[in-house]
Amino acid sequence: MKILEIEKLTKVYGKGENEVRALDGVTFSVEKGEFVAIIGPSGSGKSTLLHLIGGVDRPTSGKIYMNGQDVYEQNEDQLAIFRRRQVGLIYQFYNLIPILDVTENMTLPVLMDKRKVNRDWLRELIETLGLSGREKHLPNQLSGGQQQRVSIGRALMNTPAVVLADEPTGNLDSKNSQEIVELLKLSNKKYNQTLIVITHDESIALQADRIISIEDGKIVRDSGAQGK
Repeated sequence: MKILEIEKLTKVYGKGENEVRALDGVTFSVEKGEFVAIIGPSGSGKSTLLHLIGGVDRPTSGKIYMNGQDVYEQNEDQLAIFRRRQVGLIYQFYNLIPILDVTENMTLPVLMDKRKVNRDWLRELIETLGLSGREKHLPNQLSGGQQQRVSIGRALMNTPAVVLADEPTGNLDSKNSQEIVELLKLSNKKYNQTLIVITHDESIALQADRIISIEDGKIVRDSGAQGK
């Protein structure tokens, strides 16, 4: 079952001599429960693609369908709800709220949506992420690896259609990086969570079900990872 369909996606910044074509007619689809790694050099359009999928920015042309819904036919209020409910975003620098503790950071998307927190799901996530006993810790009381675990928990709290991770291990050492990858893989397998990860790390990409390579805003390769 296709959970994500992208058709001729184009994003252009600037005009005339200053025009930059960040994405140029990108087309692909993703199956529910698939783990996809997107790789490419800096400036290739990876982050632009992720932001468009996540409803953070609007394309110049082309279509994105998530669960059969045309993402950009929605108005701004509908897009805000879409981002909270359908997309889980994980960033390189965690983006946690410094004055909120672990539990508050993880449940923020649910509370912003004016919905009741599923306490059983919260407890399961905290336990799975190895954050038991740290529920009341503030971000500055946590290591980088622990902060990224909170970020993953926040992304999963609303059980989104797709989790999008932009260089999720880029700010971590090798040990913490592999632990975060293992947690993302666990969410992919245990919860059948669709996962799209942007990474410069080849060892991470090779653990995905599929690797999409982007250069100059275009897909140049789309294949299964070695050994899969």
